[in-house]
Amino acid sequence: MLKDLVNQCRSYRRFYEDVRIPFDELKDMVDTARVTGSAANAQPLKYRIICDPDQCAKVFPTIGWAAALKDWGGPEPGERPSAYIAVICDLSIGKNKQWDEGITSQTIMLSAVEKGYGGCMIGNCRRSELLKILNLDPDKYCVGLLLALGKPKEEVVMVPVGEDQNTVYYRDENQTHYVPKRSLEDILI
Repeated sequence: MLKDLVNQCRSYRRFYEDVRIPFDELKDMVDTARVTGSAANAQPLKYRIICDPDQCAKVFPTIGWAAALKDWGGPEPGERPSAYIAVICDLSIGKNKQWDEGITSQTIMLSAVEKGYGGCMIGNCRRSELLKILNLDPDKYCVGLLLALGKPKEEVVMVPVGEDQNTVYYRDENQTHYVPKRSLEDILI
């Protein structure tokens, strides 16, 4: 069951924007992540749920989408995320958070898939601008990741890494998104 969720948990970048995720479901995703492990059990991460359409519209321009897709500027109107969860570190609690961000973000993504949604973990965002939009003090908080969420509007297919060992994702003429993955034999040492 977990392996099935992980296989479905791809990076989706196009959504049915009009399919809103209820706040209570987003809150439950955060609650699921809340109980995961934390380095030194410091629990410095906090979360901002953004699901109001006007607020989502303000967050969207802060994002850099899919660096490997050079001719794509990101999802068009109608295909943008219907919600975001900002993963934020409370600097008064701790700064050693990189592992925590990954653990909690993947947990939120798995929770989203379990609920019938999908998303993308975004590290390419203008963090200072995002803090201003969220009315958060940059001396107290820093943005780690921004999780874009919604009902996926695209197909993402895992394919084996080719002989050239190229792992860069790509799209075909039908906008099917392909993600090369190394085989189990290639990663066991």
